[in-house]
Amino acid sequence: MLSYILPFIILILIVVFIHEYGHYYFAKRYGVGITDFSIGFGQELFGWNDKSGTRWKICWIPLGGYVKFFGDRNVFSQADQEKIIKKYNEEDRKKLFVLKPLYQRVLIVFGGPLANFLLALVIFFSIYTFIGKDFTPAVINEVQEDSPAMIGGLKQNDIILEIDGNKVKSILDVSKYITMSTDDIIDFKVKRSYDELILKITPDIVLSEDNLGNQINKRMVGIKLGAYNNEINHIKLGPAQAIYHAGHEVYYVSISSLKYIGAMIFGKADASQLGGPIRIAKISGQVAEFGVLAFISMMAYISISLGLVNLFPIPMLDGGHLMFYAFEKILGRPLSQKTQEGFFRIGLFLLLSLMFFTTFNDLKDLGLFK
Repeated sequence: MLSYILPFIILILIVVFIHEYGHYYFAKRYGVGITDFSIGFGQELFGWNDKSGTRWKICWIPLGGYVKFFGDRNVFSQADQEKIIKKYNEEDRKKLFVLKPLYQRVLIVFGGPLANFLLALVIFFSIYTFIGKDFTPAVINEVQEDSPAMIGGLKQNDIILEIDGNKVKSILDVSKYITMSTDDIIDFKVKRSYDELILKITPDIVLSEDNLGNQINKRMVGIKLGAYNNEINHIKLGPAQAIYHAGHEVYYVSISSLKYIGAMIFGKADASQLGGPIRIAKISGQVAEFGVLAFISMMAYISISLGLVNLFPIPMLDGGHLMFYAFEKILGRPLSQKTQEGFFRIGLFLLLSLMFFTTFNDLKDLGLFK
């Protein structure tokens, strides 16, 4: 159990710290007073005060964190600015988040998700620069009998060029693009001799195991791959190429995740794959056994997920605040306190529902539900 918990705590501490530091950085830049920088919730385990009076602390529930701004006691306080102005002297007003210009508040809130995307970008950039990236063309070595691939027309020695419009730059891309596809039919663009063909393959959904031994519903087409001319092409990239491919990976994971979530909402994707802290802890421990590189790569994907989820327009998340700021920009004033309270109740219901659903999936993983 400890082998799962320790990697999970390390992963969460780093990813959450980076997220909260994004908020902290822009808040400090625009002169907002910061009273607390907390990693975790609940009772403080240990902490210290810096020269500006900010309390940096680690709390005993490591499932998130927060940055608390000076005078920030009421989430609806932007709706009653006159009361705030009377409550604080002129010097203290300069430190209040709610009195900052709209664009500064937007950047402070957006800073958290932005930091998560930048962390993933730095991780991928570092891997591609110092470890290298695989560019081995994917060749079909075998097409299984009566499989979706055979029915769809794929043949041995076909070189896979694209899947659903995504260029296949290496063997590793094939499994990724098939897994992330949410359509009933997957488009394969292949090179056969001197011709390029587009073939439509309807995958089978098979209860299987991933590389870590976890039960998943896997999309299978029935092919076995090999390296083109049996040559592995793994190269270290220069800075320009590394930043391009790192940016592309962050973009692809973000867009694919949004498509997958949209497909789950409309019942076209497997919602049982959505997990919470228990599943993340389990996978963190499993991935850590594969080495530091695999663990750091997973950290990049978790960081993208955290940044993305926080941008959802749900009150209580960063995206909810950004939604309120969009209304403020359109209307020329903040929404009323009563309206904001209504939105926050809806947001709380949605978040609790999501927590219940992911926890249920986690407990099924542990075999407590069938």
